[in-house]
Amino acid sequence: MNRILIITLLISLSFPLAAQHKKTSAENPDKIEVRGILPNLSDDELLDEVQRQTFRYFWDFAHPVSGMARERSNRAYNYGDEVVTTGGTGFGIMATVVAVHRGWITRDSAARHLLKMVKFLAKADSYHGVFPHWLHGNTGKTIPFSRKDDGADLVENAFLFQGLLTARQYFDAKSPLESELRNRINWLWSEIEWNWFTKGGEEVLYWHWSPNNGWAMNFPLRGFNECLITYILAASSERYPVSPAVYHRGWAQSNFFKNGKSFFGIELPLGFDYGGPLFFSHYSFLGLSPKGLKDRYADYWMQNRNHTLINRAYCISNPKNFKGYGENCWGLTASDNHEGYNAHSPDNDLGVITPTAALSAFPYTPEYSMQALRHFYYNLGDKIWSEYGFVDAFNESENWYAKSHLAIDQGPIIVMIENYRSGLIWDLFMSCPEILHGLKKLGFTSPYLESNQEK
Repeated sequence: MNRILIITLLISLSFPLAAQHKKTSAENPDKIEVRGILPNLSDDELLDEVQRQTFRYFWDFAHPVSGMARERSNRAYNYGDEVVTTGGTGFGIMATVVAVHRGWITRDSAARHLLKMVKFLAKADSYHGVFPHWLHGNTGKTIPFSRKDDGADLVENAFLFQGLLTARQYFDAKSPLESELRNRINWLWSEIEWNWFTKGGEEVLYWHWSPNNGWAMNFPLRGFNECLITYILAASSERYPVSPAVYHRGWAQSNFFKNGKSFFGIELPLGFDYGGPLFFSHYSFLGLSPKGLKDRYADYWMQNRNHTLINRAYCISNPKNFKGYGENCWGLTASDNHEGYNAHSPDNDLGVITPTAALSAFPYTPEYSMQALRHFYYNLGDKIWSEYGFVDAFNESENWYAKSHLAIDQGPIIVMIENYRSGLIWDLFMSCPEILHGLKKLGFTSPYLESNQEK
């Protein structure tokens, strides 16, 4: 959670960048129209509209040189226009696959865009094969996330490669373009020294390493939070894997890993009381399918669904009497707020509803997520619907409505709605032979493992 604390301390929001970048790159020929609130949409039409317009963030607002996702749509941190995010780019890569699948852009344009991106990454700063949290979108040089966080960020790197491996599986044609894209992704993937991040052989992964500061950040990855995908990828590596002991004795050993208590009559297998912010049930599971996914610690479908239900039940109970909370207006997670930025949750409730929380929960709670979506779009749309989908957050008690968008919040909306609708991204990521090997190695069971054995 140090990432959230750092952002809370450092955030300084200024004027929107989006208006300065209406056109990004000649290599993005597919124009996606901006539309206002459309009346009388069916559920499917509304899902189409939200996914399509939200995707503009990763397409029309992509960095023109690198093709990567900008950290946010407004200027912050005094870095100007050039801050691109590795984790948010991974989410955007998966969103790009959705865009081709839905027909908003052509397959050829998407493949060329992604090839430009991976060529940029091949020359960008990395540390033992791991990219930093932020890069300069023109130069590929590291932009420090904090004073000592100026090197590798293993978790953001995992989010990036969850996206890149998904794209590798989707762009499977034998054409020179798609072959080169796959080969370049494979090369980047093979270069990640996951085992380096055990800090000399400890049985746990560490989040950061810097050539200037070494292991000074000293943040071991222990569950349960958004970092599960990091261990799955590390176990799945062919050249630099970690052992199962790193997962079982590192990730699964903390005083907030197992829970087992009930909140609002709903059992929570893992994690903090009340579940923590909802992004815990989104980021690792954009590609990693929780359907039928189990290990000795939890049923991950139950974990994520119950986490969502607890979060919603808390908003309905609304113990702090914030304006707007209710059955149709719920969802607490990390986002911008009226004071800066924070990781909102039932035990850290500032009255801020973040649309990505309920909308990225569509696979887990489709009926309740649709209620929230219709409320956001039709009842609050004049305040929160924009050229890049919904704004980041709002607080009706403070009469505050964000003008900003964040890559890590926009991306999961597109991807998780698609997983609810078609299972596309889950099917692609779970078709990676390395991932299936890694899951089996760590003792997971999954319908994808079973179907692979039958082939």
